[in-house]
Amino acid sequence: MSTRTTRLWVAAERLPQLQIVYPNAELQPPISAPESVARTPWAFEDALVEIVRGRLEGLGPITIDQLVASSGLNKLEIETALLKLEAEGFVIRGKFTPGTTVTEWSARRLLARIHSYTLNRLRQEIEPVASSDFIRFLLAWQKVAPDHQMEGPESLKAIIEQLEGVEAPAAAWEGELLPSRMVEYDPAWLDALCLSGEVVWARLTPLARAAADNGERARGSGPVRNTPIALLRRKNFALWSSVFPQPAPTITSEFSTTTQTVYDYLNTRGASFFTDIVDSTRLLRSQVEEALAELVANGVVVSDSFAGLRALLTPGSRKTQAASRRKHRQPVYDMASAGRWSILQRNNTPPNTNDQNLTEEVAWTLLKRYGVVFKRLLEREGMALPWRVLLRFYHRLEARGEIRGGRFVANISGEQFALPEAIGMLRAIRRAGAQESLISVSAADPLNLVGIIIPGARITAHTSNRILYQDGAPIASFESGETHFLVELSRAMEWKAKAALMRKATRPELRSYLQRPA
Repeated sequence: MSTRTTRLWVAAERLPQLQIVYPNAELQPPISAPESVARTPWAFEDALVEIVRGRLEGLGPITIDQLVASSGLNKLEIETALLKLEAEGFVIRGKFTPGTTVTEWSARRLLARIHSYTLNRLRQEIEPVASSDFIRFLLAWQKVAPDHQMEGPESLKAIIEQLEGVEAPAAAWEGELLPSRMVEYDPAWLDALCLSGEVVWARLTPLARAAADNGERARGSGPVRNTPIALLRRKNFALWSSVFPQPAPTITSEFSTTTQTVYDYLNTRGASFFTDIVDSTRLLRSQVEEALAELVANGVVVSDSFAGLRALLTPGSRKTQAASRRKHRQPVYDMASAGRWSILQRNNTPPNTNDQNLTEEVAWTLLKRYGVVFKRLLEREGMALPWRVLLRFYHRLEARGEIRGGRFVANISGEQFALPEAIGMLRAIRRAGAQESLISVSAADPLNLVGIIIPGARITAHTSNRILYQDGAPIASFESGETHFLVELSRAMEWKAKAALMRKATRPELRSYLQRPA
């Protein structure tokens, strides 16, 4: 069919509509519409809508000017038809072509198909890496690899943000996790973050669950060294508190008499300094300290400063020795330096899986922590938010082009998602090849992934237990005071492995409560 200015191809089924929209058109060769459609009367507006609908079904994203040029119709007619199709939900407007600056229109279903083909193509472009390469990537991503360690107080804030929601033994934070990610760690930086109100430390998992997982005492006079503690941004505390399994309501009758006295005082008077608690309860300082220790172990109280936790973890004998040996000038962490103590307010309700803010915060935190996320990594997290909820959000992020989906790590079942910058780093590490590097991490570190994504028996997440990676593959471990070689090594390599498993030197400020020699 042709008009004075435009040549168009038309199916016989469309002739009744075309002849209404183009009354002066000439047919070459002359054809007639099937009898089943020829008898249907068409108004101009309806015929115009159907003509534009047919055009959009095969063109993909297109601008109004392009439709005008290819159809021979005027701009007002095209705009009118598009608005009617938009009201039907048939078309969608937006900027779909990369680099475009004008509004485009596309059939909704066709755009969905194009998007689906694009995602499939992007996924097929990805070549999965071995689990050892993924561990090498994580060591660099989480700043544990020597070349990627960070410096300064602002870096500490970034590390805490990346590890937000991770629970680790109380002594592991300053004994292992934070120093391993920094060239030089200063405990004063963490105190400053806590006292400024930016960061809070707290126990999130219920005592009964942690006791079953870590061999912790069901009731204790103080927080044992593997009491799980998380470092959180204070503004996100309520959110993370709802993500973890909720504790049962506090049963004060299970506390000792002195502990119940301190609990009742804090519950009535609110946040209080250690000296105020001692004076008001008329208990001995040691009794109040033991009571606070039991309340911390049960996830009931928290202090303004991390120094309060250090004081609870400092053995009494160390306090006495340090106090009598001022010439060593090692700080003594006592309860007076803890700031105020207060009841930890938690909402005893299960996580709301329909809360988009909660899902979004957790999903992005996992991406920042691991770079690449998949269901199996949640075994290391202990959160109550199911993977299926996170999966829906990750699908939306992938559809918006904010993250990539695909198979990034080999031999891992299920869907995987990654940050764009993580993909580039993962590829660079794979191309770099083996570097013969030996990196030792604490078993309490989130990088303890043996038995989760790496074959082998799991290593208990205790502070003193350690894992040695050689180019991302675990070759040795230190557990229960003994070194175990996970692969066959030469005598010389065994000596190197034992040396690499040793902890690095501890700052003098931390030795008194970490119970370590100089």
